[in-house]
Amino acid sequence: MRILVAEDDTALASFVKKGLESEHYAVDVSADGEQARAMAGELDFDLVVLDLNLPRLDGVAILRFLRTRKPSMPILVLTGRTRVEDRVLCLDLGADDYLGKPFSFAELSARIRALMRRSHLPAESVLAVDDLKLDRVERRVERAGRRIELTSKEFCLLEYLMRNAGRRITRAMIIEHVWNLSFDTCTNVVDVYVNYLRRKVDDGYGKHLIHTIRGVGYELSARSDKGPATGARAES
Repeated sequence: MRILVAEDDTALASFVKKGLESEHYAVDVSADGEQARAMAGELDFDLVVLDLNLPRLDGVAILRFLRTRKPSMPILVLTGRTRVEDRVLCLDLGADDYLGKPFSFAELSARIRALMRRSHLPAESVLAVDDLKLDRVERRVERAGRRIELTSKEFCLLEYLMRNAGRRITRAMIIEHVWNLSFDTCTNVVDVYVNYLRRKVDDGYGKHLIHTIRGVGYELSARSDKGPATGARAES
């Protein structure tokens, strides 16, 4: 899942980004109100953490814009404005939650998980391919009932593969969606991370789920080499 943190305090933004990435979220940061509005309007984020005191365009204006443009996007206001009037204004404008500064990261993380649970249908929260399960809300991966520990980027890569289970995915598609970059034919970063995943997800299990498609890229499916591909199913 991808989160936008709109915060002009660079130290605080770095702290929040590092904490969320440790919980396997993909995080983008914007310190500028106009840039944050453009990013949130054009890119696909699962949640926005929004400061009110942003340069060039304040958070209230961004909140109004997003509620018109993307009414279902969860927005958590994180700000030093703690007056009741400010809270009421933001909640009336459509903010889903409001957390004042200073704050505990544990509480911020819990509030984000709660918003994620409310914003995703139960059937979409867990992806499953064969005996491999990925919980998008709890940030948990299991295979055959055994917990698998992944880094943030490994989790994002596995989530992307599972969301596209049964489809052939090119390296260019992976690097664009997981790294948010244009594909460079000289880099082998995709192959390196797929190998990392294979060691954790496939090694030691009877069936391999991550398949190399020569000349194309990769496919995650429960098929055998001779059998038909089986896509991901969503579980409640």
